[in-house]
Amino acid sequence: AQPPLGFFDPLGLVADGNESNFDRLRYVEIKHGRIAMLAVVGYLITEAGIRLPGNIAIDGTKFADIPSGFAAVSAVPGAGLLQL
Repeated sequence: AQPPLGFFDPLGLVADGNESNFDRLRYVEIKHGRIAMLAVVGYLITEAGIRLPGNIAIDGTKFADIPSGFAAVSAVPGAGLLQL
């Protein structure tokens, strides 16, 4: 618990007082936060124009040919979208 709020559980996820459940939820929240930070770094690197070398598909499409952001969805070959 942290001041000034004390124990903050607005959804009542650990209202039963189960400490192991609380520890697991805390661990999972930290894990997802770290994954989100890595995703932001990946987006920023791609937006800066840094791409992997080589081809993304057998047809010769290069990583550098794929645009940033949501425009990449329409530029990725169909087999690549199926892998996502």
